[in-house]
Amino acid sequence: MKVIEHIAKAKKSLFSFEILPPLRGHDIQDIFSTLDPLMEFCPPFIDVTYHREEFLYVEKENGLLQRKKISRRPGTVGICAAIMNKYGVDAVPHLICGGFSKQMTENALIDLNFLGIDNVLVLRGDPIKSEKSFIAPKNGHKYAVELVKQVNDLNLGKYLDTTFLEKKEFPLFDFCIGVAGYPEKHLEAPNMESDLFFLKKKVEAGANYIVTQMFFDNKKFFSFVKKCRSEGISVPIIPGIKPISSKKQLNSLPSRFYLNIPNELVQEVEKAKNKKNVSHIGIEWAIHQSKELKNSGAEVIHYYTMDRPENIYKIVQAIY
Repeated sequence: MKVIEHIAKAKKSLFSFEILPPLRGHDIQDIFSTLDPLMEFCPPFIDVTYHREEFLYVEKENGLLQRKKISRRPGTVGICAAIMNKYGVDAVPHLICGGFSKQMTENALIDLNFLGIDNVLVLRGDPIKSEKSFIAPKNGHKYAVELVKQVNDLNLGKYLDTTFLEKKEFPLFDFCIGVAGYPEKHLEAPNMESDLFFLKKKVEAGANYIVTQMFFDNKKFFSFVKKCRSEGISVPIIPGIKPISSKKQLNSLPSRFYLNIPNELVQEVEKAKNKKNVSHIGIEWAIHQSKELKNSGAEVIHYYTMDRPENIYKIVQAIY
């Protein structure tokens, strides 16, 4: 079922969450051990992130460095299939621009369609760690809106190249397309107005719903939704929540994601005597956020697990 169909049929706020594929060398049981406790709350869909390749420099016997490409977290498509098979829950694979040509993207979408996967979350993705800014792959996409358009083209039966295909008419795909939204603007956007302009372009290109980046001040989310609606963006907007779990995140999260952490939360975390106390503070803050969002009519609350399902379990247990 599509994400927007789950939303339309729901009689209360839904709960969803995002997981990371396990590191190379681990197995699917790592995923199941993360999911099993959270399935108690009947999430209608689960996001599975996609992590692009990285480049490492390995010293050779002659002392020279060799550039080596490695994927640390492969398996997004396989994990989605496993989730749907084991739990009967819709899986939402992330689809990114980085590392994919247009043809590779089309092939991936065909695979997803064959598996009966109805939803994709379309993102530009991060630059490779060794690059200062995002560089589009050869014959690939530079912006998420271009990727949205390609997915929507397949929904309309438009393939990249039909010259070698026997048929003249092709079966329509039916992907529900999610995109990212940024309550405090994207890190690279010059201002919020510009960010909203490009978000609207993604919706006009075929996006069916929006999931926001994490935020710690609900007023930022409410303001973002109001601005979206004033710009004519009418699709569902799902708030994304992540609990603080370490003091280091007070600096790392704002610098990496361009977000503000309320001073009240900062002061509480800084006073914490140990990591367990920090985790408790983060959970309580997220519970407060979630209750307010739910009471305000949020259709879905989406949680970023970041390989810490026990924190999400405690939050959702208090809310749902």
